[in-house]
Amino acid sequence: MPPKRLDASAPGFEKEFSAFLGRNRDSDENVDRIAADIVADVRARGDAALLEYTRKFDKVDTDAGGLRIADAERTAAAAKVPAAQREALAFAARRIEAFHRASLPKDVDFTDATGTRLGARYRPLESVGVYVPGGLAAYPSSVLMNIVPAKVAGVSRIVMVVPTPGGVVNPLVMLAAEIAGADEVWRIGGAQAVAALAYGTQSIRPVDKITGPGNAYVAAAKRRVFGQVGIDLIAGPSEILVVADRHNDPAWIAADLLSQAEHDASSQSVLIADDSAFADSVARAVEDELKTMARADIAGASWRDNGCIILVPELAACAPIVDRIAAEHVELAMEAAPAEALADRIRHAGAIFLGRYTPEAIGDYVAGTNHVLPTSRAARFSGGLGVGDFLKRTSLVACTPDALAALGPAALALADAEGLGAHGRSVSIRLNRRS
Repeated sequence: MPPKRLDASAPGFEKEFSAFLGRNRDSDENVDRIAADIVADVRARGDAALLEYTRKFDKVDTDAGGLRIADAERTAAAAKVPAAQREALAFAARRIEAFHRASLPKDVDFTDATGTRLGARYRPLESVGVYVPGGLAAYPSSVLMNIVPAKVAGVSRIVMVVPTPGGVVNPLVMLAAEIAGADEVWRIGGAQAVAALAYGTQSIRPVDKITGPGNAYVAAAKRRVFGQVGIDLIAGPSEILVVADRHNDPAWIAADLLSQAEHDASSQSVLIADDSAFADSVARAVEDELKTMARADIAGASWRDNGCIILVPELAACAPIVDRIAAEHVELAMEAAPAEALADRIRHAGAIFLGRYTPEAIGDYVAGTNHVLPTSRAARFSGGLGVGDFLKRTSLVACTPDALAALGPAALALADAEGLGAHGRSVSIRLNRRS
């Protein structure tokens, strides 16, 4: 069954497009309630609840001490990784570190015309919890994407949690934790791991912020604990939007669309094209590709139920449609000049990949940019994970007597307008006692 197909020139496009954007791809309405109950239980009972949920969901039966993956166990598991994969992880880590080090914000410190000193300084968070998925698939790349920027920012304590279904520890994930520099690794997952990081247990000290993607229960738990701790973003199903002209190889574009569809049946892949025959060719290429994919059932369901092909009169003018979709990943599969021009007009995208030779998967692994990105149209108001997410900005203000004299009258007028007498008094009392 082919995916939804829309024509931007058709009279009913706006209604159909709005309906497409408004679809909810999170299917289970009970997730939030279940996650809330788990969070409350772990908060109340600590290790005892954590052990029960780990036994129930991951089939791991241990005492509280066994929940932590000891350094020796981590090292032994990491040693099993073949040399080629070890080198690839190290290569990716170096590139991620270089990009995020270049992204470090600079402190600001200056004195304005009134003599008032103004500034902003950036300091690292003290502790961070990193959630790493470990259910249907293992993601060592997510370990790097979360921990490396935190290390670059200077976070003192990084706690990694990863479920180990059946007690099986993934060697690649353990190696990534070693390369990135996790300080603690715990074999816990789900909403219970989020609760443990947020509130602490008898064995696990709480953290200040939780980052990293997970399933719907993890996302719901992160919503629940926000305020007690900081969070990065709420990760929904993966998304890719490919804008492609007819000069592309349809098989290349099909592979790109399926690169996100294979994550989950709720993932979304969208093609925007200006040539109907080319769009047909891509659709056929997707069906051909599905015949050989290991995760064909998942990718096929995603493409059939959530995929979409949108025909537009010209690609150069499709930025408003791209912005309304506000996808996690946007590929501009065209020549360099038109790709750059279109990218300049796009306001809402988690990440943009320019040109025919820049598949989104490069960003997932080795480009150096971060693959933890906003989903579910959150790119309208947020960006991907970065070094800034592990820093706090503190403002600095210093007035001399003359600077306070210059600023004070306006402050007094505003305090009076807001009816906050003590605010005004704290200024006026100084203005009357200048030395």
